[in-house]
Amino acid sequence: MHWYFYVSYFFGGAFLANAVPHFVSGICGRSFPTPFASPPGRGLSSPMVNVLWGTFNTLVGYVLVCHVGEFHIRHILDVLVFGAGSLLMAVMLARAFSRLESGSR
Repeated sequence: MHWYFYVSYFFGGAFLANAVPHFVSGICGRSFPTPFASPPGRGLSSPMVNVLWGTFNTLVGYVLVCHVGEFHIRHILDVLVFGAGSLLMAVMLARAFSRLESGSR
């Protein structure tokens, strides 16, 4: 398998992990930070913007995982690389959003 397939799986995992808080916040009717807020990533965007941003992230993640190379759920390296991207993005989001919640911008 080509090395860039693994790069794609890594970033696909990151995009899919990023989709979750935006989509969930949006469908719950809560405002949440997005790159479109003012200031970007710190201000709050409307629930509709979050649903759309979460959906966009889901689509990008899907394309990166399912349409680049041949991702196989039973190939441990494919899953590990995807999981690493997801985990890294989840940790980064947890740190960033906990700072926003605590007010230490």
